[in-house]
Amino acid sequence: MNKIVLAQIDTVTGDIENNTKKISDCIIKAKNENADLIIFPEFALTGFPFGDILIRHKSILTKQVEAIKEIEKITQNITALVGFVDNSNKSSIILIQNGKILLNQPEIFEIKGHHYGIINEKNENAINNLMSKNPDTVIDCSCVPSRCFMEYIKNSEFTAIAKKYGVNYIFVNKVGYADNFSYFGASRIYDKQGNITLRAKYFEEDFVIADNLKGIINELPAGADKIININNFELNYQNDLDRTYKSIVFSIKQYFQKNGFTKAVLGLSGGLDSSVCAVLLADALGKENVFGISMPSNITSKESKNDAYILAKNLGITFLEVPLSQIINRAEFNEIFENINTERIKKSTTMENLQARTRATILWSISNEYKEMLPIATSDKSEAYIGYATVNGDMSGGFAPIADVTKTKLFALADFLNKNRKIKNVIPQSVLEKPPGAELKINPLTGNPVYAEEDNMPYEFLDEIIWYIENKNWGREELLKHLFLYEKKHTISFEQKVEWINKFFCKLKYAVFKWHIMPPSVIIDINSINSVEYHHPIISVVY
Repeated sequence: MNKIVLAQIDTVTGDIENNTKKISDCIIKAKNENADLIIFPEFALTGFPFGDILIRHKSILTKQVEAIKEIEKITQNITALVGFVDNSNKSSIILIQNGKILLNQPEIFEIKGHHYGIINEKNENAINNLMSKNPDTVIDCSCVPSRCFMEYIKNSEFTAIAKKYGVNYIFVNKVGYADNFSYFGASRIYDKQGNITLRAKYFEEDFVIADNLKGIINELPAGADKIININNFELNYQNDLDRTYKSIVFSIKQYFQKNGFTKAVLGLSGGLDSSVCAVLLADALGKENVFGISMPSNITSKESKNDAYILAKNLGITFLEVPLSQIINRAEFNEIFENINTERIKKSTTMENLQARTRATILWSISNEYKEMLPIATSDKSEAYIGYATVNGDMSGGFAPIADVTKTKLFALADFLNKNRKIKNVIPQSVLEKPPGAELKINPLTGNPVYAEEDNMPYEFLDEIIWYIENKNWGREELLKHLFLYEKKHTISFEQKVEWINKFFCKLKYAVFKWHIMPPSVIIDINSINSVEYHHPIISVVY
């Protein structure tokens, strides 16, 4: 049996020079280990994703050809499978052996009597066609990003192919964050019975040697291989929390490193979203590189100010309080609004948005004072769906860590962080117990700040709507017929249910343009509203 190396590398789009160096270093290392075959993921030479960069900058493809010639020179006594981009700007695999290119986009090749087949497409006809050529082992170099369910889905898929056709199965994935996607790595090998015999590391580059198609089996994030209910919504996120945490921290770290940033600044409201973001940032960048800014207004409660201070102290991050009242309560602002239309202003969200946008201005100004500092947008997925976030306010930033995490999952993630980090209970319990709210206006009936669920609907109900839209493609009609989990737990009238569902779709219509303004983030769920993969028209009507 051949000695094989799985080269799980992190590449950068367009960086042919450094990508080639990584590939060359791995080939030389594999030769020193007397390996017969080394396998790289697709797009190894060019990096991925590349959008339109290959159209605008054709020199990348020219450099790729030159790079392949350099790689040829070091492939004496070894075979290398390297991912590159063909003349149609599509993924391709090149087979280089003993110093020369043997095949471009090969299907079958042989090394010392062992036959390998390369899976280019996953449809049944393509697989059957490949298997008709009787490979002993099939190789899959496709890049797979980290998302909810993905480990279970891919493990089931690979196992099924290995068992059905009686072949060994090699999967070589890339690792690294790139444009809203975090590629998890975890390259692996299955035997003909569908058993895993080797698995590379999660969220790390790895160079894994397989003798007789066997090697080290690295651990998964806790619960990642367990099936999550894919038929009905449930509030049990336990099996996906470790993966979610690792994916976001990994993405923050990579996004900052690859773009030349080292520090982050965010507003600390004493609420759930900013608290979770602060913990994730501290874990990714180091506490010394995170600045938490409390910007209380005359509406902000003492409890929220205290929660923000305690969180920052627990994390050990830099903390600063900048009272907002000194800025937005000035007579000049009041005169401006009075000259426009005082009565209308009182009924609008102007003063609420002014607070959020002033806070964003402060964060951007602070970032200007420090080299390589980036402000953070703290909006979550539930709020994005209904537009309960302010453009150039809490949506403003250079990165949005939790933009694809719903509010109910955030509560679970906060509890997970408190229990599973080295320093436990960093998020004050009061943050987890109080109802979410931006504290931008006062409820005249209670004299307290208005909570988010008062303006919208219970987050459990909202997140259930989102889940069925994304996972079942349901519209208003199906949602009205469905018995919600929330209805099973709480007594609500059908009229109330209708009101909330109608409110959701009404808010959705005016929220879509905000999705296109959201800063770069990291996709976490199996489906998202991130514009990099979901192109919802801004001018549209949905039912």
